[in-house]
Amino acid sequence: MSEEVSQTDSSAFLFKRKGGTEYQRTCRLDTTHAQSVLHVVGTFLKANLNRSAPPGSKFFSVKCTANVKYSISPPPGETSHMSPVPLSGNSVLLISMSHASQEEAEEKLSVHYYGKKKDVLGKAVLHLTAVEISLDVDADRDGIVEKNNPNKESWKWGPNGHGAILLVNCDSEKTHDKTPDSEEVRISRVSDLKDMSLMVLRTKGPARLPKGYKLTMHICQGDAESVRVFRAGSPELVKNSLKKLFSAFVKDYPLVLSSEVLSQEVPYLGGSAEINFYVEGLRFPDKDFDGLISINLSLLEPISEGIPETPIFTDKVVFRVSPWIMTPNTLQPLEVFVCSTSDNYQFLKGMKNLVTKNGYKLKVCHEYMNRGDRWMQDELEFGYIDSPHHNFPVVLDSPRDGALDDFPYDVLLGPDFGYVTRVARRRDVSSLDSFGNLEVSPPVTVNGKSYPLGRILIGVAFPTATKGRNMTKVVQDFLWAQKVQEPVALFSDWLHVGHIDEFMTFVPAPDRKGFRLLLASPDAGYKIFRGLHNDGHGQAKMFDGVKNEDPVTVDEILGDENLRAENNYVQSCIDWNRDVLKRELGLDDDDIIDLPILFKLLDEEDEYRAVAYYPDMVNMIVLGKNLGIPKPFGPKVNGRCALEAEMCSLMEGLGLNCTFIDDFASYHKLLGEVHCGSNVRRKPFDFKWWNIEL
Repeated sequence: MSEEVSQTDSSAFLFKRKGGTEYQRTCRLDTTHAQSVLHVVGTFLKANLNRSAPPGSKFFSVKCTANVKYSISPPPGETSHMSPVPLSGNSVLLISMSHASQEEAEEKLSVHYYGKKKDVLGKAVLHLTAVEISLDVDADRDGIVEKNNPNKESWKWGPNGHGAILLVNCDSEKTHDKTPDSEEVRISRVSDLKDMSLMVLRTKGPARLPKGYKLTMHICQGDAESVRVFRAGSPELVKNSLKKLFSAFVKDYPLVLSSEVLSQEVPYLGGSAEINFYVEGLRFPDKDFDGLISINLSLLEPISEGIPETPIFTDKVVFRVSPWIMTPNTLQPLEVFVCSTSDNYQFLKGMKNLVTKNGYKLKVCHEYMNRGDRWMQDELEFGYIDSPHHNFPVVLDSPRDGALDDFPYDVLLGPDFGYVTRVARRRDVSSLDSFGNLEVSPPVTVNGKSYPLGRILIGVAFPTATKGRNMTKVVQDFLWAQKVQEPVALFSDWLHVGHIDEFMTFVPAPDRKGFRLLLASPDAGYKIFRGLHNDGHGQAKMFDGVKNEDPVTVDEILGDENLRAENNYVQSCIDWNRDVLKRELGLDDDDIIDLPILFKLLDEEDEYRAVAYYPDMVNMIVLGKNLGIPKPFGPKVNGRCALEAEMCSLMEGLGLNCTFIDDFASYHKLLGEVHCGSNVRRKPFDFKWWNIEL
């Protein structure tokens, strides 16, 4: 082993950590025994020269082999190439190596100490072995796990952001005896790997680490309930041909880290090697979890037998768990879900015609599964999760737990279809926990702040209400914690059922912001009826020909002072929400269309709450440019329903087609409408949630 003096500028070998600082490790020099040191390429060994110097030392010199680089701090003055350097109390030696070693202890550095007359007082020798170690993730979010990205140990939002992304593995690879994969303690199918994020341990160095050194992967207790890590099977396991054959069907992926295993040794394979790890998210962001997870890899150095090893190098990666994302009416429909019951044939017929003629899939939940519960919208909300390498739909199951309760889990949960729920204490659950009371706006910009995925909308009680109903706290906490669709609270407790879909919806539009907000409006309804009266149609009848419903003339409606007073109250409640929506979604009056809908109040234990007087046309299903609207059975003029005519006039100006569906007996009389009885799974946003500026 040849030796040469090699004082160099080591800046080319800096391993920058977060904040731009270099990774340095203190190294002890010993003039009585030669030291064997394991060095990680890209870092520095930092040796205090004075601390290890023999008594009386005044000068020192350094020699090293070709792969070893060093610098002296403070830099020495002008000296000849071979001259000893004056030793000061703060003399520090920074040592690095430019590439990994092929053999153990193949490199060497020595420090000679001299007295006042430059006589040799001692010599400290380091036998150096260099290894490359990098725990890598897709920190630049391009679907590829790059090597040693400098931003891998932090997370930043925005198009210029960085940090890896993790999916909650909440689907089920099994189609029978299902449980979400996140509840399975092992990987049973190779297809499950695509729901996880790849993490790669890259190493390079001699065939084995020096005796006693080892690599350990670890997580903190706070993250342990939110993540699991599996390792691809060791190469030795597949050398056996039978094992290879079996591995083609079910791979061996041992569990490395979990809530019960916070730290575990991982293999060092020698040479230039990569080991794949698969990281599985277990929990969505919530009130007690911000979605960030750190995974660490440490190189441990032995001290002596019976004494714990000490870490000499730690690499770290950070993931953020994908939020659950809702899809607004303006996104492309994929599937429509409805229930079949003994009395909703007419409704089902209308829905089938609407859905199939427009080329979408209709999924019917039959009575053996729905057990008479027809309120598909109230039981669940469709959303999705997304990462650079994979995405899939995830259904949020409401706490309402009606007879449809088993449908989201038993029918929807499956391969690449996830499931999540939040369980509330039973006494906390009210009608406002049904998901007709959970909507999302299209993308908006409010006072310069962009919401490219829209904003979640929920209905709650008026702030001053003493007996008000609210969406249960566990669901609200979950929705707020997703961050990317910041919720807006509307006032819906004035309604008997209490759902915001009873007075509002969104439809696509070719101009302005790309959509219109539709609001129920008693004022618009009375305007229609007054116009009919003025045109001589005061005797035209509502509900004409509707079974088991007494017709009511236009003049009777206009003459009912109690009904007018009740609708004045309803209009004031809707106007309150109109102002909130304008403020929180950045809307102008031109972005809003008022629909002619009247309400009436029901006395409920001395609490008066509103229901629709006739089928509530705002409670519609939106399928691209095609709208499925509750048939209002309004007064007819020249054989045409005046309410339908007004609705078509308002919508067709936006290029939208209106189909009126008879839901009177099977939904309206049960205090729901078309939207309440249906649900739509939609295509995810093209916009990627991690590009939001937060």
